[in-house]
Amino acid sequence: MIPAIPDLEVENIVTEQNITALIVGCGIIGKHHGVVLTRHPSFTVTAVTDPDPAMVESASAAIVGAGGAAPATYSSVAEALEARVADLVVICTPSGLHVEQALAALEYDVHLVIEKPLSVSVAQGRELIDAAERATSQGRCVTVISQHRFDPATVAVREAIEGGSFGQLTSAAAVMSMYRSQQYYDQGAWRGTWALDGGGAAMNQGVHTVDLLRSFLGRPEEISAYTAQLGHERIEIEDLATATIRFESGALATVLCTTAGYPGLPVRVHVHGLRGSAVIDDSRLEFFHAGDPESGQAPNQAAERVEVGELRSSPPAEDFFVTGHLRQYDDIADAITNKRPPVVTVNEALLSLALVRAIYLSATLGAPVRFDDVLDGKFDESAEAAVAAIGGAI
Repeated sequence: MIPAIPDLEVENIVTEQNITALIVGCGIIGKHHGVVLTRHPSFTVTAVTDPDPAMVESASAAIVGAGGAAPATYSSVAEALEARVADLVVICTPSGLHVEQALAALEYDVHLVIEKPLSVSVAQGRELIDAAERATSQGRCVTVISQHRFDPATVAVREAIEGGSFGQLTSAAAVMSMYRSQQYYDQGAWRGTWALDGGGAAMNQGVHTVDLLRSFLGRPEEISAYTAQLGHERIEIEDLATATIRFESGALATVLCTTAGYPGLPVRVHVHGLRGSAVIDDSRLEFFHAGDPESGQAPNQAAERVEVGELRSSPPAEDFFVTGHLRQYDDIADAITNKRPPVVTVNEALLSLALVRAIYLSATLGAPVRFDDVLDGKFDESAEAAVAAIGGAI
């Protein structure tokens, strides 16, 4: 069952509610969230925390530059949480710290946003489920960033799938071909490590693409994969991953994720059914057709499904990266205001995390793995050596 995305329009969001936010982690993505939240009418960044004073100063300056007031600053997460300075905690630290910090935050009466991925292992992710469900039962919002779920191209394809316009889905293909230099990995000690990065091309860069594929095709059943490290040194993780995924519906999909593909190309996702297909390229709609296969006609209907600026033939907006997160924060603001679950719950994020970890486990074992076995932790002890090779936990 594909979770429905509420029909949200920015003007329908309750903007007079001032939701205060604490940014945890002031690196590149934390600074980005600070700018996004400052630009959103429902949020105000009131505090930031990071052990690196230079990072704190940079993030604070970015928030002020975006039109916000200078936030309070803290050198530790514990100090910031105890100060009770915000309604919403936004975790933007290295992935291996997400669950520990999320659990600490949920001890307080706050809403919670976690940057992708949920965690570096399914075992850690499962630890958060009960706490997230308790918070949700208390009317709090707990969500994980997956901003491409809210792209107009994604929504158009999702609506076609849910409405049966494509008929039975048969296949899909996802290609995420990026380039990351050796300097990229060298400039942060946590990058390229299993413990804090949780993986390479498939996890850090590719999890959004894998998440879209799963959201379109439903629950995976079996995964067969290969990984390699071909273009980088001094890292523990892969810079290339390929996989074939069989879904419960019978549909098949292929995945390619790499950070060794110079100069880097836009992410591309194909979805195919018996009555229609779609292509999303660089987060915009390149091709869409749904109709009668017997008609002999297959015109591109993309322009009928999204605004002209969301077509692949249009140049990307200058602030497209900010806009993507703004759309998810629309959902978060509405979820907080109306005390409803967000579109991307912790359970949803855990499924995508499990799919990436299944890719790693299959590649390490040299054999297909069943998705439910990975999700349920059946390999935690039975494949101890393989699990140790990909960070020590599924």
